[in-house]
Amino acid sequence: MSSTTQVFKATEPHVKIIGRTHYYNEVLWLALSGGGVEFSFHGRKAEITLKGDAVASTGNNLARIGISVNGKRVIDDQLDTPIKTYTVFESDTVQDITVTVIKLSEAAMSTVGIQEIAVDAADGIKPTPPKLHTIEFIGDSITCGYGVDDEYELHSFSTATEDVTKTYAYLTAQQLKADYSMVSYSGYGIITGYTENDQKLTTHLIPDYYEKVGKSEGGFEGTLLPQEVYWDFNKFVPDLIIINLGTNDDSYTKEEASKQAEYARKYIEFLKMVRRNNPHASILCTLGIMGDRLYPYVEQAVSGYSRETADSNITTMKFDEQLAADGYAADFHPSQATHSKAANKLTAQIKELMKW
Repeated sequence: MSSTTQVFKATEPHVKIIGRTHYYNEVLWLALSGGGVEFSFHGRKAEITLKGDAVASTGNNLARIGISVNGKRVIDDQLDTPIKTYTVFESDTVQDITVTVIKLSEAAMSTVGIQEIAVDAADGIKPTPPKLHTIEFIGDSITCGYGVDDEYELHSFSTATEDVTKTYAYLTAQQLKADYSMVSYSGYGIITGYTENDQKLTTHLIPDYYEKVGKSEGGFEGTLLPQEVYWDFNKFVPDLIIINLGTNDDSYTKEEASKQAEYARKYIEFLKMVRRNNPHASILCTLGIMGDRLYPYVEQAVSGYSRETADSNITTMKFDEQLAADGYAADFHPSQATHSKAANKLTAQIKELMKW
């Protein structure tokens, strides 16, 4: 770096914050899929220093990070050391550069921190402008992009093959020119996580963590767990909230009407929590990419919630079920082709609903 090198922290005067993040010990920590920062500068060089959590040294389900320059990914890496510096841009001539840092893998396994940003730029860095709209996505493995980079259905989970930027959610936000925030965890549901033994998995419930910064095995600085930190809902105020939950609940409810009814009841309770924290957002409840058996109970929950609360700023949409012809990702999760189709359907629905 030269004499015009300046070093910045990943804080709001300097960068645009993407999704739920937490600033702790002078490091901006990312847990949830899609969290990150974006900034622009006029200069010759940029370096970004990332910090690993306690998981980084284990080699197991490491945090995957993507760094793009002017829309093109230049770094795609899994953080396997306590600290790592990437040169993301270097040139002999001064150029206009926009850098985007995105956590591609999900929260539950690992977190990553942005320690500092160094640029050779006389005027330093500035946040990119906010987009026209804001959307929050609440979901499970589909929203996380589980296995999307491993289009072999018999392979199993790895953070190495998760890429949230290839999901229906991210693609929808892009198509609508919207800033987004994602709250998504593979295997999580409303009344149970994914189960194969007919027993509820009550450790994997979205409502338990919706009001937190995240939920992870990896602590910020190795000590502060994201599930110990309440999320400040003033930091990101969505115009629209998309809920895509029920795929994992279906592994437990199956065809049993009493269990399906329990899902609908608990869904209503979750809607009340979402509304309490987001009084003005439109809510769109969806299901169906990996099966739509519980969709009638999503509709039942939404109509029951509206009757009970007189809240009409909420609606439903059924996704088309994935087709074998479009291929599958790991563990029969949606392929890139399926995500793309789902994004097109959701985008059209939102345009109609929101008049965007």
